[in-house]
Amino acid sequence: MLKNVTFSIIIPVYQVEAYLQECIDSVLNQSFQDYEIWLIDDGSRDQSPAICDAYAQQDARIHVLHKQNEGLSAARNDGMKRASGAYII
Repeated sequence: MLKNVTFSIIIPVYQVEAYLQECIDSVLNQSFQDYEIWLIDDGSRDQSPAICDAYAQQDARIHVLHKQNEGLSAARNDGMKRASGAYII
């Protein structure tokens, strides 16, 4: 079971390889550290899944779920099901 954290940050990912690293880095560069990140790969066919996996290997707070494309709302809902934070963003 995951450690309870203050914030669970859910980031739906679909075909965003050009922006994904900047997005993840912006979260990781915050001074507040009591959070987890859920990267929900919604069936991307670009390099987004590989980028997600690379970040997850580097930081234990980052978790990845790869799934078939079902849309933004489904991706967010899947992240919410897995979140352990007191607050979800």
